[in-house]
Amino acid sequence: MKNLNIKDIAKLAGVGVSTVSRVINQHTDVKDETRKHVQEIIETYNYIPNNSARNLKRNESMDVGILIKGMYNPFFARMIQSIEKRLSSAGYSAIIHYNIEGNKDIDAANEFILEKKLKGVICLGGDFDKLTDQEIQRLGVPFILASTEIPENLNRSLFSSVIIDNEMAAYRAVKYLSDMGHNKIALITTGNEDKSIGTIRTQGYLRALSEQNIEKKENYFEVGAYTFETGYEAMCRLLEKANDITAVFAISDVMAIGAAKAMYEKGIKIPDDISLIGFDDIDYAEFFNPPLTTVHQPVEEIAESTADIMIGILDDNLKHQHIIFDTEIVIRNSCKQMNC
Repeated sequence: MKNLNIKDIAKLAGVGVSTVSRVINQHTDVKDETRKHVQEIIETYNYIPNNSARNLKRNESMDVGILIKGMYNPFFARMIQSIEKRLSSAGYSAIIHYNIEGNKDIDAANEFILEKKLKGVICLGGDFDKLTDQEIQRLGVPFILASTEIPENLNRSLFSSVIIDNEMAAYRAVKYLSDMGHNKIALITTGNEDKSIGTIRTQGYLRALSEQNIEKKENYFEVGAYTFETGYEAMCRLLEKANDITAVFAISDVMAIGAAKAMYEKGIKIPDDISLIGFDDIDYAEFFNPPLTTVHQPVEEIAESTADIMIGILDDNLKHQHIIFDTEIVIRNSCKQMNC
């Protein structure tokens, strides 16, 4: 029998490579039953970890970069915590950097890698619509895109991605409003400079309107920038030019909550006067008044999968992976059925 590696052990045990790694390194965040099963497989096949290679790695930089698009975002904050915890369990440290200076995201990633001598880089958000294979290869370290959109023309063997289907998720949110009898649905999205998630979620909104035979109205569109303030300002402008709307879809919870503040200041009740649906299911959404109906992203699963892919590539030379998670609409109290 050939000498088994950690990937072989993971397959035999029916678990992930990172789980085997945590058992070997005696981390506590593994269920006793799983730990016992993995140890039995290791003993049965007389697997011996390559400690010389492991020790060599420990003498190198053990830093993985997390590059975040824009300023603080509650959704990314939850992801960062989970990614950091997962990386730490495998002996890696996370270095956080926010790209707020307007640099091209791939260029910011390259500078980040060179400056911090990173072992790998994870990008949360960002615009990569014009990304090329050559730019990825220039990085020289494992590269993972999470919670963004992936250009179709890229060589998928050069990088990993952990994403959702943003177009479908937005489509479902708007169709949900339509199914509740709304046909005057406004949109708070991002501007033309956002070639990634904002554009894709807008496409989902437009597809839902088209399939539900709802007229598209230009005065039902407004632009924000993933902040409470810009969501507030966008809603103020909407109320001035489209006072007949019965529902609003905001492509992020942060902008939805900002929009809600503008409505409250105008004496508009949610959902009695205008229904509101967001996107992301950040912690604030559940505790907002009224609790916000929103598109739920499985943030913990996205974060843990992202970290596990990075660990697998760095520790065991595993191949890149591309994972798409499903979303669901979490129905709370911010949307109302229209009377026929």
